[in-house]
Amino acid sequence: MQTWIRRGGIRSSGTFCTGVALMVMTLFSWSSPLTGTPNSTTATATSVDENSLTVNNISQPRWIEIDLSEQRLRAWEGNKLVHSYRISGGKRSTPTPIGRFRINSKYRTHRMRGRGYNIPDVPYTMYFYRGYAIHGAYWHNRFGTPVSHGCVNLPVKQARNLYNWARNGTLVVVRK
Repeated sequence: MQTWIRRGGIRSSGTFCTGVALMVMTLFSWSSPLTGTPNSTTATATSVDENSLTVNNISQPRWIEIDLSEQRLRAWEGNKLVHSYRISGGKRSTPTPIGRFRINSKYRTHRMRGRGYNIPDVPYTMYFYRGYAIHGAYWHNRFGTPVSHGCVNLPVKQARNLYNWARNGTLVVVRK
């Protein structure tokens, strides 16, 4: 019985050591999406072989363009247009900030509060600058018209598609 337990323990410790080694390799191979060229995010793909561990870098230049004059958002992979959606940007009194930003946090749902609004469960929220975000809007259907408090509103289904496509660190370019 003790021999069986000892052999099982050795087998378990081998599995445990392999798991720890994989976690350490993953930790050291991780790279921040904010590194690299300004127009690209670097994803790290890891394939595990029973005898060796290999890491391959795959570059995917994803970025989001927001044209406030057209009230349109376009998502790009390099020069290839992936998504194009009508949006509602900020009103004249609460404009959407202009410039180059990066998505810094993502929330499946998030409560948004500010002067004159308190909206629970805002879907597919992606913050790109301070309190400004790209997100779904279930409370209006006036896309193509600036009606927000500075955020970029999308229909919920389109916000979900963009949320699933974009990563933290994705470049967001906002133009007038």
